[in-house]
Amino acid sequence: MVVCSVRRMTGRCVVNLVCFGNRAVTQMYGNSLRPIHTSVCNSSSQPKSGFKPEKVAVVTKTTRYEFEQQRYRYSGLSEEDLKQLLRMKGSSYSGLLERHNIHTNNVEHIVKSLRKEGIEVRVVKRGEYDKEVVRWADAIISAGGDGTMLLVASKVLSKDKPVVGVNTDPERSEGHLCLPVRYTRAFPEALEKLCRGEFRWLWRQRIRLHLEGTGINPTPVDLHEAQLSLEQHSQAHRITTMDSQRRTGTLYESFSKPSLLPIRSLNEIFIGESLSSRASYYEISVDDGPWEKQKSSGLSICTGTGSKAWSYNINKLAEQAVEQVLEIGMYVQVSL
Repeated sequence: MVVCSVRRMTGRCVVNLVCFGNRAVTQMYGNSLRPIHTSVCNSSSQPKSGFKPEKVAVVTKTTRYEFEQQRYRYSGLSEEDLKQLLRMKGSSYSGLLERHNIHTNNVEHIVKSLRKEGIEVRVVKRGEYDKEVVRWADAIISAGGDGTMLLVASKVLSKDKPVVGVNTDPERSEGHLCLPVRYTRAFPEALEKLCRGEFRWLWRQRIRLHLEGTGINPTPVDLHEAQLSLEQHSQAHRITTMDSQRRTGTLYESFSKPSLLPIRSLNEIFIGESLSSRASYYEISVDDGPWEKQKSSGLSICTGTGSKAWSYNINKLAEQAVEQVLEIGMYVQVSL
């Protein structure tokens, strides 16, 4: 277990990150087996028997077509108005509607397949997905892409609740965390293999987060469905400033008790200012080591699963950069 502590420079705020495990299912290729789910250690194990849940929640993504509809629903726009608006923005109404229909048809295919096996199904939009849905279900299916899978996995706190990702638009989305794309249309086959035990549990490491200090929002805001207003940004900044001015000794008044966030991170944790244009000033300590002052755009801590996602793009070296490093090495060698 690795513990990383981050302390904010302006107004004391301590963040503790702890590596945490969760169970995962598996994906199947013909007679060979490959993982399907989200979990703890990076190991897999063969189930002793088949897995057939009684209740399954199917969490669906919000398509771009649905997003645009919801965005202007209070404006009283007709479908024709929406077409014109999307055309002005350079988007294709027919293209968005086509992708939306593909996603919807694949979700219906998943639901019908589950109900045919006598499984109780509950279809939930990502905006309606909460801890009550997680508590109700024996297993959860993410119907979308990797983004939907990450959201679904983040709210499953128990290591014993499987999460299965199904890519509902395989022609446009890679779906690294989902089942192989052939199971999107052949979902009954994947379901049969689960029931017969022809799969392995895959365990993936996740991160949990403890917060303590001042200027902490007591109610976490899900930025998938909402954004902080300018007033909320300003209020958080004022609280931090006032607390720093009331400092007594080395502690601050109104210092909150440690609070465990109700999520688990499968890809990464990002720590930074709520207003992205501001630089982050903080101190960092790993495993109770010495504190070191830092100034940056923020701090990203990733898991093994997330090492090929955002973290990879943050740290990767472009071919041009590698070429320049090699040229420097050749120049130094020639000079010697």
